[in-house]
This record gives sequence, structure tokens and C-alpha cells, in this order.
Amino acid sequence: MYLCTPDRPDLPEFVAACIAGGVDVVQLREKSLDDRSLLRRAEALAGPCRAAGVPFILNDRPDLALAAGADGVHVGQDDCPPAVARRILGPAAIVGFSTHSPTELEAASAEPVDYVSAGPVAPTPTKPGRPGTGLGYVTYAAEHSARPFFVTGGVTPETVPAIAAAGARRFVVVRWLTGSADPEGAARLLRGAVDRALAQTP
Repeated sequence: MYLCTPDRPDLPEFVAACIAGGVDVVQLREKSLDDRSLLRRAEALAGPCRAAGVPFILNDRPDLALAAGADGVHVGQDDCPPAVARRILGPAAIVGFSTHSPTELEAASAEPVDYVSAGPVAPTPTKPGRPGTGLGYVTYAAEHSARPFFVTGGVTPETVPAIAAAGARRFVVVRWLTGSADPEGAARLLRGAVDRALAQTP
């Protein structure tokens, strides 16, 4: 279970609650901060995530990920190329890469990345203007991805069973946690749904 969160005033406390509820990976995805502010916010998460044994990923910026002591970076189709991110961060870092179509997924197999994301399954405000890929793309990724893949877009306890049945084993969550007044409880609920769905899926 992979939390992708924007900055927020209670960022370290919020992330700690999500980890306590069952989040395995944390990504900070914030498009509006200047470089110095983003670096400070990333530094505020790198240490606590490391102490909890949870990888911390910064979105888009391999240079700031290196400076903050993050475990890696996630880049999109229009961001820093994965090969450049790998060169900046080195062979031990985690590099993730977004894909939205079979063509992009196939191209990702030649990139020096550790995982890909597939989606968004359903349209989401975090990706304005991008249509949903539907569950068919999840099945395609399950059958063809050369890398571990995480599903994005509309992950909730209600949607997890169908997404898992389509072939997903790893889930990115945004609004289910970022919009909750009880993030630890929400994370536990979602983690329970994920664990049940995976236990019922061959």
C-alpha cells in the first residue's frame, strides 16, 4: 500500500498515522512549492520514514531526492527521464515511472526503473484532464509488465476487490487517506480490504 500525498501543515504526523495504519511506501508529490521549501518538507519525512522502515519517494525531482536523503524518486512521462534520475541517484536508489497505456508500459521495460505505476483506473483530481484507463489496463499490466506495478486512481475499500481481481497486487492511495479525519483508521480499513482481496485472489 503506497501513500502519495501533497504537502500539508501536519505532514509528518499525517504520514506517521498512515504508516501506523499499514502504509508500506510514502511519496511526497507537491507541485506548488519552490525548491527550498520542497527540500525542507522532504527532509521532514526522510528521517521518520527511514526510522519506520518505510521507503520514502519524492515526486519528479531526483536532485532534491538526493539532497533530502530520500530512498528514491518517481517520475512521469513528461518529467526527468528515468535514465537521468538513475544517474543522479545511483544504482541503489528506487526509481519509479508512471505509465498510462500499453505503449508506455512496453517502453518502460527498457528503462532503468524498479517499478511502474499503471493508471489512473478511474479519473482523479490529482491528474486533471487525464481519462481513466479502466480495469483492462490493470489486467494488461499484470500480464505484460516487466517490472512490479502499482495501480493508481480511485483506490478505496470498495474498489479494491475488483482491482485485485483484474490482476493488481500493489495499490497507490491518495484521497482515501488525505481526505480522512482519521488517517490511521482509514489506512487500517484499506489495508484490511487489500489483504482480504489478495487472500481471495490466486
